[in-house]
Amino acid sequence: MASVGGLCERDLLPPQTEPSGLGIFWTRTPRSCGTSSFGASSNGACSMDDREPEGGCNARPFDGYSEERAERLAVLRNHVGTKSSTPEMSRVRAPRKGGKRHHNVANGNGSLWISSQDGDDSENCNADGMKRLRPKLLRGLPSYVKIVEVGPRDGLQNEKSTVPTSVKVELIRRLAASGLPVVEATSFVSPKWVPQLGDAKDVMSDVRYCKSRCRFPVLTPNMKGFEAAVEAGAKEVAFFTAASESFCKANINCSLEESLARYRLVCKAAKERNIPVRGYVSCAIACPIEGPMSAAKVAHVARELYDMGCYEISLGDTIGVGTPGTVAPMLEAVMAVVPVECLAVHFHDTYGQSLVNILIALQMGISVVDSSVAGLGGCPYAKGATGNVATEDVLYLLNGLGIQHNVDLNKVIAVGEFICNQLGRTSCSKTAVAEMGKLKAEKAKM
Repeated sequence: MASVGGLCERDLLPPQTEPSGLGIFWTRTPRSCGTSSFGASSNGACSMDDREPEGGCNARPFDGYSEERAERLAVLRNHVGTKSSTPEMSRVRAPRKGGKRHHNVANGNGSLWISSQDGDDSENCNADGMKRLRPKLLRGLPSYVKIVEVGPRDGLQNEKSTVPTSVKVELIRRLAASGLPVVEATSFVSPKWVPQLGDAKDVMSDVRYCKSRCRFPVLTPNMKGFEAAVEAGAKEVAFFTAASESFCKANINCSLEESLARYRLVCKAAKERNIPVRGYVSCAIACPIEGPMSAAKVAHVARELYDMGCYEISLGDTIGVGTPGTVAPMLEAVMAVVPVECLAVHFHDTYGQSLVNILIALQMGISVVDSSVAGLGGCPYAKGATGNVATEDVLYLLNGLGIQHNVDLNKVIAVGEFICNQLGRTSCSKTAVAEMGKLKAEKAKM
């Protein structure tokens, strides 16, 4: 193994624009390492300690160099270079962090694990207590994401056949039992406009006694709805406006400014009774009537809701046309005027872009996501808009990113199956469909 004696860091690192082959992107590649042979070194091997951020790489010999270590470095170099070989479990000296040494472990499943005494937001633990380095593009993600389940309200409001009150209550109870922290229960709107939710008072009379830490906010479009919600036992309310003037008139039968004036009264009354208020901004990306929305206008409406006292503002892609190219500028504009910790995202999945849009939102610092079990939903005033992003799919995404959410995915899948059976439809969640298909295949083998 004498040929390995001239190893230096640049021999181990891949090019800047390519993945390492170990399942990560290297976060820093030295600009210049000088020469790859070190005549002055007593042992000729170079460690990966002390990477230089700007001036290149300092070649540092390994302490206690051995032929065995050189062999392992050669295996690692071969794995990085070819991206096809599968090295044995190999330990190499890793960069210093906080004055302590860490040991990287390159294993045969193509991932790089790091063990250390101190945690880091850019890492997450597996079942063995090892910590996996996140790729560069996934660093800065929140450690915890709050899921706001909107299925019982936003999910059911567009169903043509009447859903029995008992089914709605059972749906809410099962969702709460899955660990979801927030389940939007119903809406105190006129039955003339949304007949499906005409039983809001009856739903709340049952749900209010649910023994759970879950919160059950309700939608209140005006003072009349607010008073009815409080009388029914609601302890948290929400209301919605839109960035689109035309959509406001079609949806809540008033102008944008009139809606804001109306909600200031609601916020004032709620504050007097210590009732939290959540605000929605519909058509944050585009309007079914006016077309694409100005990010500045969305930011203006969001700021108005924040100033009147909303503790959280949910930005909704009502017709599901958003992509990362339109979502990111909108979020950037809103985050310039509203604290990011007060923002949530609400995506419909009309064009199948909701999950990638959620990932963009997470990367930008958003840590609250609205979703609907089994992908239920739609908007009566947005023709062609399909359901909300499925809660099951969001949970699967968060699991894959190592982000905590405290919700039992299997229980949510079961709840989705329950409500779909009641509605006589199939789930719109790809995760649920895949898991149920797997379960059926396993049963068939028995």
